[in-house]
Amino acid sequence: MSGRLLIVNADDFGLSPGVSRGIVAAHQDGVVTSTSMLAVAPAFELAVSLATAGDADGLGVGGHLAAVGEDPPLLSAREVPTLVGHRGGFPASWRTFLCRAAAGRVDPADLRREFTAQLDRIAGAGIVVGHLDTHQHLHLWPAVGQVVVELARERRIPAVRRPASASAGPRGRGVNHLADRLARTAAGAGVRHPARFAGLDEAGRLDLASVLAALRRLSLAGGGSAEIGCHPGEAEDPDRRRYRWGYRWADELDALRAPAARAAVEAAGFRLGTFADLAAAGHGQGHDDPAKGDAAGTRPI
Repeated sequence: MSGRLLIVNADDFGLSPGVSRGIVAAHQDGVVTSTSMLAVAPAFELAVSLATAGDADGLGVGGHLAAVGEDPPLLSAREVPTLVGHRGGFPASWRTFLCRAAAGRVDPADLRREFTAQLDRIAGAGIVVGHLDTHQHLHLWPAVGQVVVELARERRIPAVRRPASASAGPRGRGVNHLADRLARTAAGAGVRHPARFAGLDEAGRLDLASVLAALRRLSLAGGGSAEIGCHPGEAEDPDRRRYRWGYRWADELDALRAPAARAAVEAAGFRLGTFADLAAAGHGQGHDDPAKGDAAGTRPI
């Protein structure tokens, strides 16, 4: 099959019923090819049932490993003391987590234990994990990325996400510096990743215009595989009210299902696929050079 590989990956599978059903709808009727499952989230069991139903045939599933957010860890505070606050929950945002990590207050052994428990829950439900990434892109932080890459290697999970930013500002430069470091860590472990990424800067507001712009940027960036990260969901979803992120889930669902999005994928010279296709075809790390500042993507959310 000709064309550069494009993975369109929907995050937060299991976050809520509306998000989980929206991801499957974006796969059935749109350009979503892959999703990342959130083992700590309330709708995990629903996501598992959707992933194993016929409607999700061909949808790649990865692990969306969490050490931040509104949902609690799988392990107890005694088991992962440096990951939780006094109430036993994760920090709400990546900012709080990184402040603690930079101060040496996050033990990588606790991360490994919690991430292992999350992966065990996904695999125990009969899901074949095809890639790893993290909630709020925490694996850009080197200590977290090291744990994620090691788990991918040990569990024979072939690929990880390499987030990146299209911004020329200080945040974008910082993200891309960390992304290049993550790429080197993955390369050293023999773990693949798409060469380019879009969707970080546009997180939660990836409307049709943004999808088309991302495809243009990825196409102009040159050869190699690419990933677009997205967050589709149904418009009506009462269970989502607890997540005060300001995301426009329904707008993303509409954009990803629009005929113009599929036409733009083809016009840009991409073929849609999954992380399994990345590994099978030999794309990503080892075949592209991700350390040359070829980013096209997003902000840490």
